[in-house]
Amino acid sequence: MLTSALRVGVVGAGAMGFDHIKRLSGTITGAVVSAVIEPDEDRRDIALAHAPEAQGFASVDEAIAAGALDAALIATPGQFHEAGLLTCLQAGLPILCEKPLTKDPESSWRVVEAEIAGGKKLVQVGFMRRFDPEYEQLRELIASGRVGELLMIHAVHRNPSVPDSYDQPMLINDSVVHEFDVGPWLAGGSVTSVEVRHGRRNPNTPAHLKEPILVLMELDNGVLIDVEMNVSVRFGYQVATEAVMADGIARIGQPSGLQVWQNATFSIPEHADFTTRFTQAYDRQVQAWVTAARRFLTGEAAEAVAGPSAWDGYRVAVCCAAGVTALDRSGPVPVELPPVPEFYR
Repeated sequence: MLTSALRVGVVGAGAMGFDHIKRLSGTITGAVVSAVIEPDEDRRDIALAHAPEAQGFASVDEAIAAGALDAALIATPGQFHEAGLLTCLQAGLPILCEKPLTKDPESSWRVVEAEIAGGKKLVQVGFMRRFDPEYEQLRELIASGRVGELLMIHAVHRNPSVPDSYDQPMLINDSVVHEFDVGPWLAGGSVTSVEVRHGRRNPNTPAHLKEPILVLMELDNGVLIDVEMNVSVRFGYQVATEAVMADGIARIGQPSGLQVWQNATFSIPEHADFTTRFTQAYDRQVQAWVTAARRFLTGEAAEAVAGPSAWDGYRVAVCCAAGVTALDRSGPVPVELPPVPEFYR
């Protein structure tokens, strides 16, 4: 039974894990970082300096055996998520798992099966855009019908540059993965097909990439979503969405920041990366998860989830697999999902 602050074990002390450690230590209420779980000793020690109450561990198994955590925040690269998720589910821990849920639909389905077998909703997936106030406002506007029926959504996802380790499938698996979640969430539908079109190649694009791309999603309610995925725009980091409705248009994320008219020029400073664009979304996401986990562990709630579920993570994994196939295929690629398990309805 939880009697004090939620003891969170952060799994992974890379860029994302380190960001969450600082957030939990300085912004979030009701929680404390009690364990930093990272096999790289140097990285673990750097993270521990920002979490004075935490113990360091090389593996999730060690931290659980030591009784060092009440809940887990998994922030390792996606290919390592499945093992951590299954271990934490077996231990009955509430989990916030950064996107993607896992690296492919097959492993995501194994996580869904494990959670169903355990009988409790413990996994929340870190699609933080659902916690961004602008996305929330746009979804409410669409659902209200005040501007008429939703017809289409235009989205852009632009990075100034990417590291050499960023490969072609990552356009889908690391970037458009967010749009596969938030687009259908805004539109109230489910993706039925994915198509990728290649525009003229940007001369600034790294030699091993072919981009920008245009991703087209068709939903089961007739709404069409297009996403410009562009990782070599240089000017900054930009995520924007425009909803086309029967009686008007609504736009979020573009422009953002201070608007300046000076010397016959109009300029708007843009974000440098995701950490500034979505700071509030990350804070609100983690706070909502901490609150839900605390309520679950004190017996006040039946589930430890306050956002996208493991089923949402599986659904997006299926969309990503179709998207990666569509990178090298002409025409739409079907997205085939089984019926939603009763557990997640």
